[in-house]
Amino acid sequence: MERIFIEDLSARTGEEVIIAGWVDVRRDHGKLIFIDLRDATGTVQVVVLPNHTEAHDIATKVRGEWVVSIRGKVNKRPEKMVNPDLPAGDIEIEATEITILSEAQELPFEKSGELNLDTYLDNLPLVLRSDRTRAIFRVQAEILRAFREFLTEERFTEIRIPKIVGGDAEGGAAVFGVDYFDHKAYLATSPQLYKQIMVGVFERVFAATSVFRAEKHSTTRHINEYTSLDLEFGFIKDHRDVMAIETRLLKHVMNRLSQRCTREFALLDATIPKVLDEIPALKLREAQQVIKEEFGEDCTNEPDLEPQHERWLCEYALKKFGSEFIFITHYPVKKRPFYTYEDEDDKGYTKSFDLLFRGLEVTTGGQRINDYDMLVKNIKAWGLKSENFSYYLQAFKYGMPPEGGLGMGLERLTEKLLGLTNVKEATLFPREMNRIDTLLSE
Repeated sequence: MERIFIEDLSARTGEEVIIAGWVDVRRDHGKLIFIDLRDATGTVQVVVLPNHTEAHDIATKVRGEWVVSIRGKVNKRPEKMVNPDLPAGDIEIEATEITILSEAQELPFEKSGELNLDTYLDNLPLVLRSDRTRAIFRVQAEILRAFREFLTEERFTEIRIPKIVGGDAEGGAAVFGVDYFDHKAYLATSPQLYKQIMVGVFERVFAATSVFRAEKHSTTRHINEYTSLDLEFGFIKDHRDVMAIETRLLKHVMNRLSQRCTREFALLDATIPKVLDEIPALKLREAQQVIKEEFGEDCTNEPDLEPQHERWLCEYALKKFGSEFIFITHYPVKKRPFYTYEDEDDKGYTKSFDLLFRGLEVTTGGQRINDYDMLVKNIKAWGLKSENFSYYLQAFKYGMPPEGGLGMGLERLTEKLLGLTNVKEATLFPREMNRIDTLLSE
């Protein structure tokens, strides 16, 4: 008899089955023993009766996180005992046979208890098994799945981007150097130049890739390795085409989360945002004027937004437009990388944007320069050497349509969707200034 996943048990009422998983909880009720057993798909209640002597004897020994296999009969729960919050909450297993597959030591703390962040991160192999943390990363997996699903339907081709590069694509970000034979090499800070090259091959491309930033931050919003959800495509009119496809992408993601992750959002007391057909957009200077008028701080001469400004603008967008998202466009030319397109009708400012969501920037994007001579000119103007970009420039020297794209931080989006307080909680094994997994080393 083959093992059955817990989420499939409801269709097996009255049948004998074999299930396997981890003991979440064991409860003794006199002669009756109850075990909550979890596997990859959910949790089910197992009841062990004293007339099944051998199974009952083993059930008295098992503890939390022991791994067991259970043979038993699928029974309907009494109507008053149905738990609608569980995938198998309408049934229970009457155990006839229990096999111990692996014992576990006594837990050092309750998985579901409140932990400070350092304790949480120091004990990730255990705390990742908690209902709350598993819910976070189920949601994150669905975001990634929906991202791929939408773009594949939109005729984008998924590409793989190198993580080891010869230089910094952005021309300024702090980088991690690596030993690479006789060459100087770095961990990639962005897939930008490679995905632009690939627009000349496939026209529409996307990637979900790790990127690395060596800034010495110690904040709730920064990590040194994160997942960037990137897309790039050709034959656009301007940056608004990129904003439009992101709007439709977000609609698709939120729709899928509503279909597949309602339990996870309920567990985390989080809400899935509504994405308007057109997300409101303000130019940077308009946004700064809003901050001055609505919140009393004059930042109109600043070239960028501070974290507090982003929070205020999201408050304003929700109040004014009923939107939890807002695009901020037209950042100054010198605040954006060399490949960013300058607005012909608004000199000194770019056809670029950031997307703010619940007080945090989650996306950066815009139109790119597709003219070879202009790219060469900008590379020099940014104090870079064009010969270092000759591989990249080939794509533009031999024909590139007007194109643009974006990069979205998966961990930041997850954090804000679920109302977490630190991006590290939305990062499976976070890398930051003071933390790396030396405990996995020999």
